[in-house]
Amino acid sequence: MSWLQLRLDARPDELEKFEGLMLASGSVAVTMEDNADNAVLEPGVGQTPFWMQTRVTGLYPADADMDAVLARFPAKLMAFTNARVEILEDKDWEREWMTHYQPMQFGESFWVCPSWLAPPDPDATTLLLDPGLAFGTGTHPTTALCLTELAKMTLSGAHIVDYGCGSGILGVAALLLGAADVLAVDNDPQALVATLDNSKRNSIEPSSLAVFLPEQVDIEQHTEKADVVIANILAGPLIGLSDTLLSLLKPGGNLLLSGLLEKQAKELREHYLPRIDLTIAGEKDGWVCLLGCMPH
Repeated sequence: MSWLQLRLDARPDELEKFEGLMLASGSVAVTMEDNADNAVLEPGVGQTPFWMQTRVTGLYPADADMDAVLARFPAKLMAFTNARVEILEDKDWEREWMTHYQPMQFGESFWVCPSWLAPPDPDATTLLLDPGLAFGTGTHPTTALCLTELAKMTLSGAHIVDYGCGSGILGVAALLLGAADVLAVDNDPQALVATLDNSKRNSIEPSSLAVFLPEQVDIEQHTEKADVVIANILAGPLIGLSDTLLSLLKPGGNLLLSGLLEKQAKELREHYLPRIDLTIAGEKDGWVCLLGCMPH
């Protein structure tokens, strides 16, 4: 089955009007996306972020009368929207994604491989991954940066905390690279499900992986126990969680932070500096990861 999509360019103050008109004219879904490569990061509480130039797309059934649909939109409102109607071929989007997700190498001998493909190097350490609905495939620069740093570390027997575990890719990678155990924490229950699924997929010993929501973690039990604490989230939460993350790290342990843009690195480093000196360990596509050693 094919679909029709009405696409137009709008200003922030027009978005609610266009969304209402599309839904009232028979659209089954309305999406909004950046139309000028302007990222919107970490909105304030109660704020709904929009780009200065937004592309609005309404999805309509293939038999929709688009002339009648467009007639419902005021001409004055449509004057500068560059409105266009396009045919959207229906696809098996899950299979489409699977087609383009290929094995990725990190370091000399560590690979992340989609679970439906054969590992490219049978002699290398390979993480088989199906991220499900959780963040973390290795394709995003922040995840790739963290994996690259983990592949460089000596993790044999190490105790790891993966705070904001997403798909579990970083915690499972650490276990495959020799870590003794991982505490994986995320505020999204779906992420915990994905982490457990991916650990089973990689034959991880269940006793070596503990998965919790933040409110379930007994911080005192884990205080100063971790050899490595990883947090691949966003700059705001990395600041807000700094006391928690540092309390988990033992003296001499490594803190690996990512999920932040290069321009946010200075603020993060200054925030953590009284307790730990973080340096930029890697950069990719404007994203960075920070690495530091907890003083004894």
